[in-house]
Amino acid sequence: MNRLLVLARHGQSDWNLKNLFTGWKDPGLTDLGVEEARAAGRRLKAMGVQFDIAFTSDLSRAQRTCQLILDEIGQPDLQTIRDQALNERDYGDLSGLNKDDARAKWGEEQVHLWRRSYDVPPPGGESLKDTVARVLPYYMREILPRVMRGERVLVAAHGNSLRALVMVLDGLTPETIPSMELATGVPLVYTLNPDTTVEGKKVLEA
Repeated sequence: MNRLLVLARHGQSDWNLKNLFTGWKDPGLTDLGVEEARAAGRRLKAMGVQFDIAFTSDLSRAQRTCQLILDEIGQPDLQTIRDQALNERDYGDLSGLNKDDARAKWGEEQVHLWRRSYDVPPPGGESLKDTVARVLPYYMREILPRVMRGERVLVAAHGNSLRALVMVLDGLTPETIPSMELATGVPLVYTLNPDTTVEGKKVLEA
């Protein structure tokens, strides 16, 4: 498995469960989220995957997910680089609000625009376009060169920061990426060609 890149969204967080906008806030994993992360590790182990390095965000839910995956595959001490470039999209003034309450305050159409458009940011926050502009340079500078050298790389991060990477890997557009969902705790296993395009992709669902 040369040029291996695995993307894993963190397991369910406490605020996912409560239907709150999370962004750069830092709630922990629920019991289900812990099990989702462990199950992701078991599925990777069953494939025979081992890693050379891991990357994660500056938020604890992604860091714990990363560690639980590594524990399950028998690499608990693997070098792991943490960087806020991989943080979730910043929801600004929406952070910590219940999504239903936000709809009641601003209206269904406006909240849907903030959540699902590519380039309209919520008040004080980031659009998906802003998140892509933050994540992609980091990927190109720090992650992709390692994959192209033949290192096997794990990235445990968030729904929107990983969507930025999937957008490039899967050739999605600003029109198609907003509707693409990443399930919690489900690894995406990519192998890359020598020209950085995708050779193969597996979605390791339960």
